[in-house]
Amino acid sequence: MNPGSVDASSQSLSFAIFAALVSVTLLLCIMTSAERDDLDEFYTGFRTLAPLRNGLAIAGDYISAATVLSTIGIIALAGFDGLLLALSTALSLLLLMVLLAEPLRNAGRFTMGDALTHRGSSRLVRLAATAVTLASLLPLMVFQLSGAGHLVTLVLGFEGSSVRTATIIALGGLMIGYAAIGGMKGTALIHIIKLVVLFGASLMLALLVMDKVGWDPSRLVTLADTGSGGGSVYARSGLLIEPTTIGKADLVASSLTVVFGAACLPHVTMRMYTARNAPEIRRAMSYAVMIMAVFAALIAVIGAGATALLGREVLAAGGPQGSTAILQLARAILADSAALSTFVFTTVSTAVFLTLLSSVAGMILACGNSLAHDLYAHVLSRGEPPQRRELLIARLAAFAVGAPAIALAVLVQNHGLRALIILSFSIAGSAIAPALVYSLFWRRFTRTGLVATLIGGTATAIVVTAFSTTVSGTSQSLFPEKNFDIFPLTTSGMISVPVGFFLGWAFTFLSGRRARERGRREYLAAEARLLAGARRR
Repeated sequence: MNPGSVDASSQSLSFAIFAALVSVTLLLCIMTSAERDDLDEFYTGFRTLAPLRNGLAIAGDYISAATVLSTIGIIALAGFDGLLLALSTALSLLLLMVLLAEPLRNAGRFTMGDALTHRGSSRLVRLAATAVTLASLLPLMVFQLSGAGHLVTLVLGFEGSSVRTATIIALGGLMIGYAAIGGMKGTALIHIIKLVVLFGASLMLALLVMDKVGWDPSRLVTLADTGSGGGSVYARSGLLIEPTTIGKADLVASSLTVVFGAACLPHVTMRMYTARNAPEIRRAMSYAVMIMAVFAALIAVIGAGATALLGREVLAAGGPQGSTAILQLARAILADSAALSTFVFTTVSTAVFLTLLSSVAGMILACGNSLAHDLYAHVLSRGEPPQRRELLIARLAAFAVGAPAIALAVLVQNHGLRALIILSFSIAGSAIAPALVYSLFWRRFTRTGLVATLIGGTATAIVVTAFSTTVSGTSQSLFPEKNFDIFPLTTSGMISVPVGFFLGWAFTFLSGRRARERGRREYLAAEARLLAGARRR
């Protein structure tokens, strides 16, 4: 069933729900916006979220459109390889909970720049942190803005790139407004609503799939094997990445890149600063991990169900990377009942739309906060600027970040954009992950090593990704008609992640004994606050 073949009743209902969602979320942002010019309220919501609500907000921020659309599509078309990436996504949040959540909460105040300078102030580190925040989140924002335009025009039955362009611009403007008006408290509320709707829609669709196969998981796998056209290879590795020696290593490296990268994306780590103390962030992360584990199981069932019930050819017709698989399944699973089919399709498309909307708002907020707090307040300003001015800059920065993202999304809307997701995860895994691990746990780590890790890891990830098969050389590349793939890799992680860790180690030792000793003294001075927590002012 083609997801574009929606009837008039589906279009009308979807349009009404989309309009209601936009109105409600905008109203919620206005109602929960900062009531006075206070940075703590805008950046953290005064850390008033209870652990359960904070856990819901963290999980909602973590589950992006890339997880919903791309991961389900990869599971549907590639089977085991896609499932491995889904499990890597869930494992990533567990890694964040176990290793980084409490130290991040204790070390940082508002942004990643705060966490990286917990030993001592450094304008260069702040500048590098801002650059890496933008570099890691901008590609992901472009992907999700483009996806929002495609989704709305697809569901509402519109056609033509001009309509998609107008939709991207309109939705992008709304997302900028959500971030600039609502701040941390407003976006947290939107994430909670999005998570509840998305989780309910995914659960409903997964239960319908299991009902179709008689509640027999083995039958689901058998039907998926048949529908994939590859036989039993669907349940083994090889459909996404060729099962060669380099292919197996590439698959492992891709999974590790997701594990390290997804955990360290700035809009996710930003949520660690919203808890009052370390025990509360630990409890919030426990809720988030449990939610993500269940959600990973749901998308595995949905992805396999799409292949089992529709077949690979139908899914591939909706898009070369299966990005519409969840919508195709939602439309076809109850095709014998027009009313129920319309209800399921509208519910799922609404959940996906809300996911796109809230995810971009959270990323714009993270980038705007970094520009205002790290770049303006600590690099460009002489002395501490007034809170009212910094808050104004943070809101203006949301527009400064969102406008280029909208423009880029319009320019690349007709391309396959999986490369942008991979680039974001690669930068986070290659630059932010080693920088945080070294900064939080290595006593002799120096500022030179920190800057080298941030800049070198980011540059390596960009260069390797640009010359990988994700960008050119295959039919699913960003530029399928070009062929300049030097590295036969899906992600840059096999090269860039080790390079990022190596640069931090190497430049720390090249800094000299005096710099390493200064780093040790700074770490010891901050160790009690880092490990035991500190009372926030």
